Amino acid sequence: MNRQTVMEIDKDAFFKNIENIKKLSGNKELMYIMKANSYGTYLNKHIDIIKDFKIIGVAIVKEAIELRQIGFKNEIFVLNQPDVEDIPNIIKYNITVGVSDITFIKELIKYNKRVNVHLELETGMGRTGVLENDLIDVVELLQNKNICVNGAYTHLSCPDSDSTFTENQISVFKKEITILRQYFDLKYIHLEASNGLLNYNVDFCNLVRVGILLYGYKSSNDTLNKIVLNPVAKLKSKICFIKEVAEHFSVSYGKTYITDRITKIATVGIGYADGIRRSLSNKGEVIIKNKKCKIIGTVCMDSFMVDVTGVDALVGDDVYIWDNDIITVDEIALELGTINYEILSTISDRVERIIV
Repeated sequence: MNRQTVMEIDKDAFFKNIENIKKLSGNKELMYIMKANSYGTYLNKHIDIIKDFKIIGVAIVKEAIELRQIGFKNEIFVLNQPDVEDIPNIIKYNITVGVSDITFIKELIKYNKRVNVHLELETGMGRTGVLENDLIDVVELLQNKNICVNGAYTHLSCPDSDSTFTENQISVFKKEITILRQYFDLKYIHLEASNGLLNYNVDFCNLVRVGILLYGYKSSNDTLNKIVLNPVAKLKSKICFIKEVAEHFSVSYGKTYITDRITKIATVGIGYADGIRRSLSNKGEVIIKNKKCKIIGTVCMDSFMVDVTGVDALVGDDVYIWDNDIITVDEIALELGTINYEILSTISDRVERIIV
């Protein structure tokens, strides 16, 4: 693992974020959302960091299995409706799963094995979840000695932007929880994720699913007005080549950039196969010697070029794609018309993650 491109992960920042989230959530339990390799940080791969978490949330059964294989012994919850083909591994690895699909529930029952589930309710997300009109039918199906319904949950679709819609979702969920409590002893009731936590205090819920806030990044534009966050990740590469070229010199594939003066060009050893978007070609910036330097030419699979004219740059110098200060993940996301979640989670596994 001697590649010069790395993501630096600040463990202390991660735990500071947890402390601040706990202050905000009060006495509610935290579900640590570590799907997509902990939003691209790979903190889920460090058992020494996560071993004491009471419950971790993931997206798919494969992610849960990976946690078991590194030695995580506490509860793991799969947020998304699994496939029937996942059932043997759900049983083998003692995984709690979110359910809403009748076909899946029927197949789960056939295995005649004890399984913990949380029932997902559709309140307005329009994704998965049991519709209100189908609730009693599903409840009757779940009246089985091998199915332990120890939780119920839903997803808020716009808790940072539409209070009327969100309050209606909460109202529908509360009504359905009242029904479910007649049939099941619910250990966990949850609808708040990061934005839900920041904008609502739902008193009948006892668990919060915390994702992006764990890693120190904003879940909405006004996040930092409500909680102090410490970004955990910095993406860094190095200059691997420098040359000075004449005016009217073409740079990279497609001749999309032509120099208009004598130009000092640095090649940086990270590209779109690592997660650097090609749409940053000719408009993105990076940090070299604490200065912003422009990406010039088309981003290549394994590298891109930067104009370092006037910068005392040398081969081997650090190049920060983001450092959470001069350039942030949010600024890159804004430039690309996306969100910080996507930027973080799509940095590829070619990039080594190191704990600092």
